[in-house]
Amino acid sequence: MDGFTTKTPKRPGLDYPHGEAAPGHGEMLEVAPGIQWIRLSLPFSLKFINVWLVDDGDGWTIIDTGMPLKETRDAWKAILGPRVTPEKPLKRVIVTHMHPDHVGCAGWLTFKHGCDLWMSRLEYVTCRMLVSDTGREAPEAGTSFYRKAGWDEAALDDYRKRFGGFGRSVSQLPDSFFRLSDGDTFEMAGDTWEVITGHGHSPEHVCLFCPARNILISGDQLLPRISSNVSVHPTEPAANPLLDWMSSCEKLLARVPEDVLVLPAHNEPFRGAHKRLRHLIDGHEVALTRLKQRLSDGPMRVLDTFTAIFGRKIDLDEQGMATGEAIAHLNCLIYRGEVTAAPGPDGVTLYSLTA
Repeated sequence: MDGFTTKTPKRPGLDYPHGEAAPGHGEMLEVAPGIQWIRLSLPFSLKFINVWLVDDGDGWTIIDTGMPLKETRDAWKAILGPRVTPEKPLKRVIVTHMHPDHVGCAGWLTFKHGCDLWMSRLEYVTCRMLVSDTGREAPEAGTSFYRKAGWDEAALDDYRKRFGGFGRSVSQLPDSFFRLSDGDTFEMAGDTWEVITGHGHSPEHVCLFCPARNILISGDQLLPRISSNVSVHPTEPAANPLLDWMSSCEKLLARVPEDVLVLPAHNEPFRGAHKRLRHLIDGHEVALTRLKQRLSDGPMRVLDTFTAIFGRKIDLDEQGMATGEAIAHLNCLIYRGEVTAAPGPDGVTLYSLTA
């Protein structure tokens, strides 16, 4: 999920054209002709998600939806009620990726308004897969994954209790969708928009770039003040999402200009995309260097690496996300040939610098 990294002050070198003028829950602020910035409340540390309502001339497009909470549905009813009509319907809901704060109300909105869901194939299929876990017992593969990371029985019991919670944070998706793929173009608000996909934070995250307007709707792929979570999950324990993430940042560096207006899913709209992308890449490289320095003290469990990667103590309620991010950094070093992993005498994986 989003927002594990501690929120930081506004980054120097970035320009925030709207300053501190963020709308409140369910309120709107026009950030470009025909594009309304809406903020919706979230029940966790990030507090708000940014979603976008686009005037398509003959209809409306929503980009990202918020979580399926009563206050979110009420906000959408108030926003769409006076705008959506038979002559100017809600045409489509575009979802950048499958995390609940982005996709949560998508099914409800598409069923209510009889419109299409647009998202990438991997995001749609992964969302449907995770929803199917609701009501299941936690699989042994998941318990084993966290046990090998060094979790104690109390933490494992908490994982078992929480397993399957994803489906309770997402309204039922429609049984069909319109696929978005990297390089696709489509018309929105009178201009051509290009799909740019990214990987690492989620399987096939969609960003939308309009060259004519010099606007990038970035979802969680590019945020001005926090870093998106990049984690390994029990379903693919040997994955290397950190390499995917850094490669995706390099892709955006090549495909959008420095002065593009970025409309992110969290924090404020900003300019300075290249500075921020380089900062994100460099930040992970610094964390990898600190991790290698920590491992020079000898073999360590995943839990022993947290302070090297995050620079602070990790609370118990953050342990799951921190474990996923730590393993992402460790796996990246394994792929680079700089670290090896082997089971310790108690079955917990120990990581060591390559001799």
